[in-house]
Amino acid sequence: MRGHHTGAKVKSQSSAEAVANSNQAASSAAAHSDGANSKSNDFKTKAVLKEAVDAVVTSFAKHTHGYGRVNVVEALQEFWQMKQARGADLKNGALVIYESVPSSSPPYVCYVTLPGGSCFGSFQNCPTKAEARRSAAKIALMNSVFNEHPSRQISDDFIEKAVAEATASFKGNGDEADNPNTGIGAFRFMLEANKGRTMLEFQELMTVFQLLHWNGSLKAMRERQCSRQEVVAHYSHRALDDDMRSQMALDWIAREQETPGIVSRELNMGERELEAARLAGRELRFPKEKREILMLACSQVAHADALST
Repeated sequence: MRGHHTGAKVKSQSSAEAVANSNQAASSAAAHSDGANSKSNDFKTKAVLKEAVDAVVTSFAKHTHGYGRVNVVEALQEFWQMKQARGADLKNGALVIYESVPSSSPPYVCYVTLPGGSCFGSFQNCPTKAEARRSAAKIALMNSVFNEHPSRQISDDFIEKAVAEATASFKGNGDEADNPNTGIGAFRFMLEANKGRTMLEFQELMTVFQLLHWNGSLKAMRERQCSRQEVVAHYSHRALDDDMRSQMALDWIAREQETPGIVSRELNMGERELEAARLAGRELRFPKEKREILMLACSQVAHADALST
């Protein structure tokens, strides 16, 4: 993976004005980015998504670089450098990281990971690698701008609403939110520990727990009598790194021995899920990490099979 860094400066008025003038367009994209079932609706959704992304990029350009064409790759890097300069708590710095999917022919695909862990991908049919990078930067810039809206910050009001919605979704009762040994209580604990951050800055921790749930690790820890609060406290300080991916891949290799073919089936489903989410302009960290863990497990299974024949 490669990081793109630029030392170009943004005019002092850029952040507040760009956010204020771009939120309306970003909200439109958020409302339409989930896609539709039918082909005609899917085409319309993609057109609306592209229009909204372009509107945000154009608005950002007007308030940062004048009225000329904006370099979205540079603009995205500058945006996060601004946030860091203004006090944002970015544990791994403000570097934006790009990853091009190896391919010898178009369409080319590129992913971009933002400080805080959120990931987005090129959402258009891109004839060149450079265009794929620009496409990924566009959708990431739109979401970065939209993320500045007060409704995206983890505040007391945000926590109360999120916990109430989670309780209703899982048909729980109000008492569970105050008990750290329940799922709802652990969710509240996680949110309160990250108060003041935005949802994009909170993404890596959320992805860790999504993966632990998907992988069956949370269930295993419950069976070992670990409280949810202990689990949250432990994993809040763990990076989503190669070591964690390798540990989860080992779990899937063990499942493969019990149920031959399960890893390849999960990988095929994961590939389709990631592709659909990328083309719809959604946040991709969870499906992308799932795919990488399963690919790692699949390569180890194939290697073991080759040695046994």
